Amino acid sequence: MHIIVVSNRFATAKTLTLTGRHLLLAGLALVGSIVVGSLVLAYLSLHFRLPVAENMLAAIREHEAQKSEAFLRDNVNAMALRLGQLQAQVVRLDSVSERLMGLAGVKAGEKVGQGGAALKPLDALPTGGQGGPLVLPQPALSLGQLNQELDHFARRVDVQNDQFSLLESELLARWAEKSRLPTVLPVDTQWNASTFGWRIDPFTGARALHEGVDFVASVGTNIVAAAGGVVVAAEFHPQYGNMVEIDHGNGLSTRYAHCSRLMVREGQVVKPGERIAEVGTTGRSTGPHLHFEVRMNGVAQNPNRFLERALPNLARR
Repeated sequence: MHIIVVSNRFATAKTLTLTGRHLLLAGLALVGSIVVGSLVLAYLSLHFRLPVAENMLAAIREHEAQKSEAFLRDNVNAMALRLGQLQAQVVRLDSVSERLMGLAGVKAGEKVGQGGAALKPLDALPTGGQGGPLVLPQPALSLGQLNQELDHFARRVDVQNDQFSLLESELLARWAEKSRLPTVLPVDTQWNASTFGWRIDPFTGARALHEGVDFVASVGTNIVAAAGGVVVAAEFHPQYGNMVEIDHGNGLSTRYAHCSRLMVREGQVVKPGERIAEVGTTGRSTGPHLHFEVRMNGVAQNPNRFLERALPNLARR
């Protein structure tokens, strides 16, 4: 770059040549002057507390404070969400716990496996000599430590949830298996006129096998299912009269004969203790009673072996 300088006094011209190096030095000098000016301004603002500089610094501090507040608020919201999720899991665990208590036969609110002397209230402090080392409270957890505690708590809740689910499934399976055993007394009576086994037939007078248990009861007395299952027959039979047969699964079934009235239909699912019929004297019968049978793969079994849980005296008849 060439610069021509003309002097009026002598009317002469001088030529100055600027190279790239000269321009670079000039630019560095300009930048340096700006930096020096900024440093001088900062020094003066700190030393003499200039209002403009103070306002700039205050604005910067406020902006940083807002950023920090927003960061903390976002983290607190995230932690609140995590706590809400954990609370929902705890609610589910409480629900599973209540179902498990019901399956185990424990009433809600009942204390299990607890005992000992009653605790004194906090204000009832003992009198006399006291002592011991001083243990100061732990400092508050940082945000990172709190997140670690939440993660640890969440893992514990997940493990407990899985364990409760497995326990519930096992108890439900046991309950279902138990509910299929005919252990519920089919009628509300403690006397059976004729038990299982060989006897004298009331019609022929000959020795014959009685394949069930006869319970004497008034006409219209409720008959309930001895176990849960599916009704496979609800019809009139020449020998059994009005009868109900229930399939309990695994080859186990029960029959309820000589009914006056049937309360269920074929294909209906019944629960243990559910009313299915009423006592009568239909079919091959000498009077009002319930003829009750238990069969395994079609072979008659002694019902007393199952009903002895409901009425122990039956096992000795």
